[in-house]
Amino acid sequence: MRSFAGRDILSLKDFEREEYFEIFAVADRLRPFAAERRNGDLLKHKTLLTAFYQPSTRTRLATEAAMHRLGGHVLGFSDAKMTRAGDFYQESMKDTVHMLEYYGDVIAMRHFSEGAPAEAARFASVPVINCGDGWGEHPTQVLTDLYTVWQDKGRLDGLTFVLVGDMRMRTMHSILRAFSRFDVKAYVVSPPEMSLLPEFKAELDEVSVQYSEIETVEKCIGDADVVYMEPVVQPDYTKSRVEATAERGLTPPAYRVTKELLASKAKSDSIVLHSLPRMDELPPEVDSTRHARYWVEAFNGVTMRMALLSLVLGALD
Repeated sequence: MRSFAGRDILSLKDFEREEYFEIFAVADRLRPFAAERRNGDLLKHKTLLTAFYQPSTRTRLATEAAMHRLGGHVLGFSDAKMTRAGDFYQESMKDTVHMLEYYGDVIAMRHFSEGAPAEAARFASVPVINCGDGWGEHPTQVLTDLYTVWQDKGRLDGLTFVLVGDMRMRTMHSILRAFSRFDVKAYVVSPPEMSLLPEFKAELDEVSVQYSEIETVEKCIGDADVVYMEPVVQPDYTKSRVEATAERGLTPPAYRVTKELLASKAKSDSIVLHSLPRMDELPPEVDSTRHARYWVEAFNGVTMRMALLSLVLGALD
């Protein structure tokens, strides 16, 4: 198995099955630091550089919190418009990254352009972690999601997932690619205009991912061990920022998971995940049910990123 030391985390496409479990084991090992709200000194001589060209709450703050829990240092930007990379000059990725690599030991990047973190990795002499690239991928979120399922269910093989939302989303791309390494079955529920793209379907078919497209969540939620959700009311992820408007619209019933639906149709031990933020597709009333795991998922985002940072920086193996 390849070492993670010095490695970029850009996509789950090239992750091997054993590598998921290695990361999960490291996350379990470091979990007490986050659970007990204490900081260690594993990365006390290291610095994380966060370069976020697109808004983020959980991903940026969880990554920064992870570095603090490991005793490391953090600097960077959360708004590219306040930098020369985002103002009048529009500094090139090559020039920006060639500068940033002198300021930190690892770069965590979110960008509105698909492939931007991979481009950054070409020019950087330090590891680059993809924290979401346009409609591309979101590997750290999906590692968090799968870790949450693995903790709850004790396995990934043999589970049935219902994926609900916009299938063009980077999280959906990453999780479906991850499924190629496990014996899982997926039902895919989305509006027709947000369905899996033909070229992505061809990729999934080539690596034998088991999935079926279903019209409504009600038709398949009874088979689900895991309900994995994203909104269908979406901003344009190819833009650095999209402001809210009064015309955002509501989620059609076919793509909503409610307390009533869970009570009447779902397995008693099924769990609901959502990377957040949510809109009306997952009402707050679900929070109090036995199915909700998205707050555990949010906590696990710190633990998972602690594992990734310690591995790519060579502090653990």
